[in-house]
Amino acid sequence: MIESKNDPILQEDLEINVSSTIIPWEKFENSTILITGATGLIGSQIIKTIACYNRLKKKKIKVLACIRNLEKARIIFEDIFDRPEIKFIETDITKPFQIDGPIHYFIHTASFTSSKDFVNKPVDVIETSIYGTNHFLKLAVQKEAKGIVYLSSMEAFGVKDSSKELATEKDLGYIDLSNVRSCYPESKRLSENLCTAYASQYNLPVKIARLSQTFGAGILYSENRIFAQFAKSVIEEKDIELRTKGLSWGNYCYTRDTVQGVLLLLTQGEKGEAYTITNEATNIRIRDMAEMVANKIAMGKIKVIFNIPESNLTYGYAPDTELHLSSAKIRALGWEASVSLEEAYIRLIQSLRYNK
Repeated sequence: MIESKNDPILQEDLEINVSSTIIPWEKFENSTILITGATGLIGSQIIKTIACYNRLKKKKIKVLACIRNLEKARIIFEDIFDRPEIKFIETDITKPFQIDGPIHYFIHTASFTSSKDFVNKPVDVIETSIYGTNHFLKLAVQKEAKGIVYLSSMEAFGVKDSSKELATEKDLGYIDLSNVRSCYPESKRLSENLCTAYASQYNLPVKIARLSQTFGAGILYSENRIFAQFAKSVIEEKDIELRTKGLSWGNYCYTRDTVQGVLLLLTQGEKGEAYTITNEATNIRIRDMAEMVANKIAMGKIKVIFNIPESNLTYGYAPDTELHLSSAKIRALGWEASVSLEEAYIRLIQSLRYNK
């Protein structure tokens, strides 16, 4: 059975990744890969990509998928839940955990991603990030891992100096520690430093994938982040409602390209180093992206309206930033973004129509 029978757009992405020359598939053969946050967007698509590779290439890469909710996993992985090469493990990563047998590669994607959680559950956000990453790295040391990738966020950049045209991995800006929402970017920074510490003290080959906002085929219709709200507005023919002035500049990358970058970093790059995964051509203000979706994707059938609350604390929106990320560091390893912002929205909307 194919990996996504109900979403041909996602299935096409998976098969494109299987044929990618960027992913070092030969190094993963006959190996075991542990992935945390397996029901999340990136974790689930990495697992489905590996499953697709096993089927098409008749290989046996084993996957250990760490999850919090088995029933959610049954829904996300409906088509491949019973595949013998995939083992689902219910785990609370905020507590120490052990897994029997050899594990060769590790990918840590588990994290809170909702802005509302950042303001409503800040302690949970911090504990999941810091404790979870530490337990994950301890297990990788015990298993003498060949390669590890930790998924960080572009929010780790903070509010940077806008005088620099492109932000490299070293161009970190200000984070307001008195703002409760800073639990997310600050804990991502500390987790990155924890990776660097393990690389130094234990010679652990861990790399940091600092992701721009990633979206594409395979996203659930219940997703409520801003890109999904825009896409669902097109499908439902409803005006796009912005609750801020939309002045922040966004940086984006299509899921297929991001998966390729993460799998590449498992075997490439310098230990303890961060690599930004973004499509530089997607840099755009939120309000301009909304207008693009309304005018080009929806063909003018909807419009952008503003409904700005007196305070954004309820919604947990990030402060306005002018950030244009550089992908030069990972491009030096051979990676390239291939999907434009418009194409990403077109594929996302097509996929959502199947998943609705």
